[in-house]
Amino acid sequence: MPDPQPLPPLQGGCLCGAVRYEARPTHRDGYYCHCRMCQLAFGNTRAAFINLHKDEVRWVAREPSFYASSKFARRGFCERCGTPLSFEYLASQHMDLSVGSLDDPAAVRPVSHFAVESRIAGWHADDGLPGERLDEHLRLTERWQAAYGADVVPGIEAARGG
Repeated sequence: MPDPQPLPPLQGGCLCGAVRYEARPTHRDGYYCHCRMCQLAFGNTRAAFINLHKDEVRWVAREPSFYASSKFARRGFCERCGTPLSFEYLASQHMDLSVGSLDDPAAVRPVSHFAVESRIAGWHADDGLPGERLDEHLRLTERWQAAYGADVVPGIEAARGG
């Protein structure tokens, strides 16, 4: 049987057009993150992402600016218009692109929710998708502990030094 045709690339960028990208993931599955840090970074009740390999993304016009949102992660955004574009763990081969920054956001379908303990009930419509708590994600908990100490409570207070 022949190999299936690769999916067409996803293209996207910021509101003002200064930052553009092309992405070639092998899937079209996205997820919602409800963690407090994503809520603040997006100014919204959640963030929608597609996770992919860093080498599947090519910044076309120019790279975004980056904000170190913790000791081990950074968020890409346009410094001109403020559009949130990406999230990545520094020591990972994967990254997230914001679904809203895609030229065709409908090309990605949501398949799950993350950090459901931070979900804002009044802004959540039950869609039947599975969810995971942040504190049940072992690798993420280990990243927080390695960066901030064994007794850290992962989240905005730890990242801010509080």
